[in-house]
Amino acid sequence: MSGSGARTAGFGVVPADTTEDVRMRGAGVSTQVALLPVGSFEQHGPFLPLATDTLVACAVAREIAGAYPVHLLPPVTIGCSHEHADWPGTVSISSVTLHAVVRDIADSLRRSGVGTLVVVNGHGGNYVLGNVVQEASARGERMALFPAAEDWEAARQRSGVLTSLLTDMHAGEIETSILLHAHPEFVRPGYESADFTADDRRHLLTVGMSAYTESGVIGRPSLGSAEKGKELLAGLMESFGALFELLTSDSGPAPVRG
Repeated sequence: MSGSGARTAGFGVVPADTTEDVRMRGAGVSTQVALLPVGSFEQHGPFLPLATDTLVACAVAREIAGAYPVHLLPPVTIGCSHEHADWPGTVSISSVTLHAVVRDIADSLRRSGVGTLVVVNGHGGNYVLGNVVQEASARGERMALFPAAEDWEAARQRSGVLTSLLTDMHAGEIETSILLHAHPEFVRPGYESADFTADDRRHLLTVGMSAYTESGVIGRPSLGSAEKGKELLAGLMESFGALFELLTSDSGPAPVRG
């Protein structure tokens, strides 16, 4: 798990590497892997910041960077949050723009010798990221999207999070727990009494979030805790191991059969 070039995760949202740090880490591995956190700037109820998804993606990426020899990039902080437009402060870019940004970053990395990119997504509405990875893989490039739903489910079970992934949709137990652990200074009072559930959201993309919640919350933030947040991140870091092995194998990604 830990390898040459791995370092402690004692840095902030923006990586503190120098160019020499990157050079030395790259010299010790056969395949260089970069992590790109992608978040959003959207409402998360009255108690979590607009930057929650970016903070979550960065926390996951930092945890991984503390254990694996990867090149941690600064985050993409605005994503596709159109379904949250009814709340003040929410800002979105188009899926076309996000697609282009990630592809440009991957192209730039390859020109500098970093041939593998893992996109660490913190916002479920960034659907286009799956297409970016899908298309890159079809071109023979090494790219991946993390965490998958299965990674979140394994981490949820490990951490003792009680709310299902279906119910824990937005500003719920998982996001509140991760911020209580990683950035408690950003969590405001009120999450203890903000629970609201709406499991049937089949028309979300047509009518937006405001058709399902007045507060902006869908989930059970009252169940959040810093300890759960710590275990969620540890679980995701462990899940990353299989992906790291897949991406850094000499033969490259191969079909995975059940």
